[in-house]
Amino acid sequence: MKSHAKVVVIGGGVVGCSVLFHLARHGWTDVVLLERDELTSGSTWHAAGGMHTINGDPNVAKLQKYTINLYKEIEELSGQATGVHLTGGVLLAATEARLDWLRGVVAKGRYLGIELAEISPKEAAELMPLLDPKQFVGAVRNKEDGHLDPSGVTHAYAKAARKLGAEVERFTKVEDIVRRPDGMWRVITNKGDVVAEHVVNAGGLWAREVGRMVGLELPVLAMEHMYLITEDMPEVAAWNAKTGTEIIHAVDFDGELYLRQERGGMLMGTYEKANKPWSEFQTPWNFGHELLAPDIDRIAPSLEVGFRHFPAFQNTGIKQIINGPFTFAPDGNPLVGPVRGLPGFWVACGVMAGFSQGGGVGLALSNWMIEGDPGADIWAMDVARYGDWATMAYTNAKVRENYSRRFSIRFPNEELPAGRPLKTTPVYDLLSARGAQWGVAYGLEMPLWYAPEGVKDEFSWRRSSDFTQVAKEVATVRDGVGLSEISSFAKYEVTGEGAAAWLDRMLACKLPKPGRMTLAPMLKEDGRLIGDFTLANLGSEGWFLAGSGIAEQYHMRWFEKHLPDDGSVRIDALGQKLTGVSIAGPRARDVLAKATRSDVSNAAVPFMAIGRMDIGMAPCLVGRVSYTGDLGYEVWVAPEYQRAAYQTLMAAGEEFGIGLFGSRALNALRLEKNYGSWGREYRPIYGPLEAGLDRFVAYGKDADFVGKAAALAERKQGGKLRLRAFIVDADDADVIGDEPIWFGGAVRGWVTSGGYAHHSKKSVAVGYVPKEIADESDGFEIELLGKRHAARMQPAALFDANFERMRA
Repeated sequence: MKSHAKVVVIGGGVVGCSVLFHLARHGWTDVVLLERDELTSGSTWHAAGGMHTINGDPNVAKLQKYTINLYKEIEELSGQATGVHLTGGVLLAATEARLDWLRGVVAKGRYLGIELAEISPKEAAELMPLLDPKQFVGAVRNKEDGHLDPSGVTHAYAKAARKLGAEVERFTKVEDIVRRPDGMWRVITNKGDVVAEHVVNAGGLWAREVGRMVGLELPVLAMEHMYLITEDMPEVAAWNAKTGTEIIHAVDFDGELYLRQERGGMLMGTYEKANKPWSEFQTPWNFGHELLAPDIDRIAPSLEVGFRHFPAFQNTGIKQIINGPFTFAPDGNPLVGPVRGLPGFWVACGVMAGFSQGGGVGLALSNWMIEGDPGADIWAMDVARYGDWATMAYTNAKVRENYSRRFSIRFPNEELPAGRPLKTTPVYDLLSARGAQWGVAYGLEMPLWYAPEGVKDEFSWRRSSDFTQVAKEVATVRDGVGLSEISSFAKYEVTGEGAAAWLDRMLACKLPKPGRMTLAPMLKEDGRLIGDFTLANLGSEGWFLAGSGIAEQYHMRWFEKHLPDDGSVRIDALGQKLTGVSIAGPRARDVLAKATRSDVSNAAVPFMAIGRMDIGMAPCLVGRVSYTGDLGYEVWVAPEYQRAAYQTLMAAGEEFGIGLFGSRALNALRLEKNYGSWGREYRPIYGPLEAGLDRFVAYGKDADFVGKAAALAERKQGGKLRLRAFIVDADDADVIGDEPIWFGGAVRGWVTSGGYAHHSKKSVAVGYVPKEIADESDGFEIELLGKRHAARMQPAALFDANFERMRA
């Protein structure tokens, strides 16, 4: 075994072998994979081997499509059979709500290049003869589903990697990982040490244990997962003889089942409600090619549905029940990427759908390591989406919830209860008493809307029980004054003698003068957006940044990567050390004036000004800015003062009709201003010109900010896309994101977000289209729940297009 390597990959399952192959294919051949036993010894060997392109996140779906297309290449390169059977499949809906969801899946496929088609239950039964069409209301045909040989695929990755120069060491147990003073990693094994620049934790069932070697507690948990294999079935034999083909895959979402042919019988698996974690606290190192004891009683309710939906199963015997552990992250997506605070340490774990996602994970991680960027928008898989609030107990609760809901509908207005509430602000109980309906962002409870007594969310794809009340909250802001809780934003403090110069390099904007704020795009080296912030100059106190709360860990990883080595700059994520409320509406200044002794006139506190003032007795940092697009102020305050500031503002606003509004009303308000948001309109696949943020980019400033050359090139070349707002002739539902935009009879773009703008009484969609059609006013359609609706370009903001209210 070599004593030095560029990269050590820990774990010989399908994910680790994919990472090794992709690194070698990129030209990094000084790489070695360490496996404590034989390859495939964890979850890989007993996997059902299904593969599919469908995913709730379209960017992950692209990587799944890449994974499936990759198998032919690795088979040819390695000479190892992968056992790929590209049978295609049907996705089945037993309810109209499920069929609505499947129509959204078909729509996404239009711009992802995934061929999907809605079909009737009768047509589904003609393709998959074991199902009873009377049990379903509709289906979707997918030609890219299939299954494979898990062992064959894993060995194909490993053999292909070896041919390209990589090495694989089996029966090599990693016992510890130590960071050396020179920044290199010493990987200690039972066969000696390997010193490496990079270490990849692809430990699968042992990912927690490998993480703990470097002081990292990863949010992953293994769950017992069962599937059964039947005796040979005459129906299967008859179909094979009649058509010369296998029976295609089926996913019965309402039955929580997946099915495929296995030799002369069928394989049926389920994600049962009565699920069971495996080895909750520590995975035994001696676990290998063992299975767990089957528990058919636990999956019996799902099997009863399966036997009803697929009657042929009633007449056959069960040959084998497979029960084995698979690891999951709290939301079911993988954990991939570099770990903040541990330079050179990477994770590729929690990849439950390894044969659908393993290739994409390997591609993204190798790109990231070699090129400094994953080459795709993989936010849904980025390990940085979790912070230290994702404890073992939290992970346990959320993984169990996610597993039990694997095939359940997640409605756009549905909030899942497990592991909550966890983080709350000091006004949580006060807002709850006013009817707050809570969501969660980065572990923190945030008010979505305020319900009258006896009213709650009714989960739906269409306008629901919150619609009327959100309209009232919007009216409260536009006609008078509203207050919202804004602690879920990420807050950062930047100090040190080098702070200004560092920010000038990190951010693409012109730095504001003391007491002023500005909008601040942040770019990657390729000129794409990696963040958008509000930047405030607090003079001698330093600098204040506010940005997306869900991206705090993501942005801190980026900031810390670029900090100077001389200690001249310090950046701190304030988290809940700083809380906040916002007031907005034409009477907002009246409320603030009554709540403070400071001068808050337009002359004293103009638009985008910021400074210290007392709200009642509470010392606060107050900035004149509002995401509502109205006259407004953000009030930042230490948590011990938040209740006092809130109560003072509510009391001061009583005579002006102050009311509370939540994030759903805020969404309706920001849509009227064509404001984008991080994670939707602003993502690392778009440039500032494409996203409409180029007006905030100081192309001519002296500082050579990150991404400047690429941003200048984008401005010169014009980019490919444009972010645009549309008014949709909708019925009783509004877009939520990822719907296709049609023009001239073809899909030309996609929706990033939208909703109903209550003040303007318009259904609004925001999305990207090619620049060649970005100035067309008519001819657009947006597909929503299987129907194409006429859409008109809305170039000017629906509300206060001249910014008179904001600046008054």
